[in-house]
Amino acid sequence: MTKRLQKIQERRKRREHRVRTILRGTTERPRMNVSISNKHVAVQVIDDSEHKTLVAVSTVGKKMDAKNMTEKATWAGTEIAKAAKAKKISKVIYDRGPKLYHGRVKALADAAREAGLEF
Repeated sequence: MTKRLQKIQERRKRREHRVRTILRGTTERPRMNVSISNKHVAVQVIDDSEHKTLVAVSTVGKKMDAKNMTEKATWAGTEIAKAAKAKKISKVIYDRGPKLYHGRVKALADAAREAGLEF
C-alpha cells in the first residue's frame, strides 16, 4: 500500500473514532447511523442501550429514478424520517461515521430534518 493510501485510511479511522467516542444512542434519543458506498445509501436508527436497530432504510434493491447519489441520499433521508415517525421517534443523534459532513451526508441530514426529525 502506498503512503498516500495509508494517510487516507489513518484520517478516516481518526474521524470515525472521534465521532463514535462522543455519540451514544439512548431509548429517548436513538442514534441515526449513515452508511454511504459508491452505489448505495443505508440508514439505521439504533438504540445503543438495548443494542437494537429500530428502523432501517436502504437503496439496495430499489428501482429508483434518482439520477445521482445525492438524490438517493435525499430519498433515504426522507424515508428514514417517515419510518421513524411511524415508530414515534422524533429526536435522534446523527452519526455520520467516518464521512465528512458534506455533500451526500449533508443532503441526507437536510432531507431528514425537513421531513420532521430533530437532531
